[in-house]
Amino acid sequence: MAVRDKPYSQFNFLVDVGIDPTGPIGGFQEVSGLGMEITVAEYRAGNKKDGAPDKIHGTYKVPDVTLKRGVMGDDSLYSWLDAVRNGDQDEIRTVTISLLSEDRETTAQSWTLTGARPIKYTGAQLAGNGTDVAVEEFVLACERIDMEF
Repeated sequence: MAVRDKPYSQFNFLVDVGIDPTGPIGGFQEVSGLGMEITVAEYRAGNKKDGAPDKIHGTYKVPDVTLKRGVMGDDSLYSWLDAVRNGDQDEIRTVTISLLSEDRETTAQSWTLTGARPIKYTGAQLAGNGTDVAVEEFVLACERIDMEF
C-alpha cells in the first residue's frame, strides 16, 4: 500500500460483530480502546559489567474495546450479551472493525478482535429536557487484536 499525503478520516468505519452474515450491523458512532501492550521484564545477571538491566519482552495484553451507538431498538447485541451472561461458551466471536477510505468502499485498515465477548452494557442516559440522541455502550473483552493494512 502506498503512503498517503494525508491521514484517513476517522468517521468512515464499519463494525462487524459476527451476527448478520450479510454484513455489518449497528451504525456505531464511536469505537475506542483499540490497542495492545507488551509487558517487559528487567533482568540483570550478577556478573554483567554494565549496571543496566536487560529488557526482555514477555506477554501481551489487549484493552477492552468500547462500542457506542444510538439506541435503534435492535436486540442482536443484547442477545449476544445475554447469552454470555447465561454461560454460553459458544458465544465468543471474531469482531472486525474496518476503516474505510474516502470512497467508502475500500478498506484502508482493519482491526480483527479474536475471542471477543461483551462484558459490559451501559444504557442510554435519559433526560426529560434533553435533545441529544439516546446512546448505548457495549464493552468487549478480546484475546487478541490484529491489524491489516
